[in-house]
Amino acid sequence: MEGSKGVVLLNCFVSPFGNRVRIALTKKGVEHEVTAENMAQKSALLLASNPIHGKVPVLLVAGKPVCESQVILEFIDEAFSTTGEQLLPTDPYARAQARFWVAYVDAKIPACAPKIWQSPKGAPAVEEGKKEMLVALKTLEAELGEKPYFAGESLGYADVALVTFAPWFLTYERLAGFSIAEECPVLTAWAARCADENECVAKSLPDPEAVFQFVGGMRKHFGLE
Repeated sequence: MEGSKGVVLLNCFVSPFGNRVRIALTKKGVEHEVTAENMAQKSALLLASNPIHGKVPVLLVAGKPVCESQVILEFIDEAFSTTGEQLLPTDPYARAQARFWVAYVDAKIPACAPKIWQSPKGAPAVEEGKKEMLVALKTLEAELGEKPYFAGESLGYADVALVTFAPWFLTYERLAGFSIAEECPVLTAWAARCADENECVAKSLPDPEAVFQFVGGMRKHFGLE
């Protein structure tokens, strides 16, 4: 795809999935606009662009929508292949491994996280969610090992997919009463490295305290606090 004219991202600032796309676009140097969505009052544009799920992120390129973060990230790699660094490696086996770990992240974290932040404090679901999350994070930490990034020496597809959950860690910790830094120190250091060494990450992630305040407002709205 030539150029980057007319690229718009429909996103909510706390969305780990939408913020993946922000990182990818910024890393690739693709000029774009971000339209903030209120998920309690979804815009007509969002509902028309993603009629199946009605969720962010949606990437509009010359008015044409691309939905689902994994699909969008691979689309960006292909559509803007001559711009910036690729997210996915060129080696087929390495690409398969990257896709596997992104699929793992998306199967595990979104399943256990709501048990923590969408449940009353002290509810059994909170403890269940915490245990499941720690299993997933420790598995990812073991896969990371001593590598600087999941991709090896530089930020890649799996890194982008996981690091956008890092701003939510503070919320999980406060609501479930545990420390991810203590339980997963290697993964915590990796998350800090992603932001410290990659401007595209630092510019795309929300402040953890802002995420906590946002979630607190949602919990009050639904009578959880």
